[in-house]
Amino acid sequence: MEIGQVLDNALRKAAAIWVAPAGGAPRLVWALWRDGAVLVAVGGTEQEVPGLADGVRCAVTVRSPSTHSHLLDATATARLVEPDEVTAAALRSARLNAAPRWESVYRLEFA
Repeated sequence: MEIGQVLDNALRKAAAIWVAPAGGAPRLVWALWRDGAVLVAVGGTEQEVPGLADGVRCAVTVRSPSTHSHLLDATATARLVEPDEVTAAALRSARLNAAPRWESVYRLEFA
C-alpha cells in the first residue's frame, strides 16, 4: 500500500493529529480530513498552534485509530483558507464544544 493511500485511510478516521510547524514544537490538534487535505481551525475558542501560518511547512504525525500507536509521518504545507458554507458547517459539526469560533482555518496540503 502506498503512503498516499495509508495517509488517506488514516486521516479519514483520525479525529486528532500531531502538527509541528517548521521550527515549532508538535501540538496535538483536532483536524478534519476533507478533499485530500487536513483542515485545522485555530484561534478564538479553538486550539492554538504557534508558528502555523500561510506557506509554512509542517510535520504531521498520524496515529493508528485502532491501536493509537505511531502510524506515519508526512510533510504538509499550510495554506490559509476562507472556508465556504459547507466546509464551515463540517468544521462546526466535527467539534464537541457548543459554539466553535475560530480566527483562522488552515488547509494542510501534502506533497
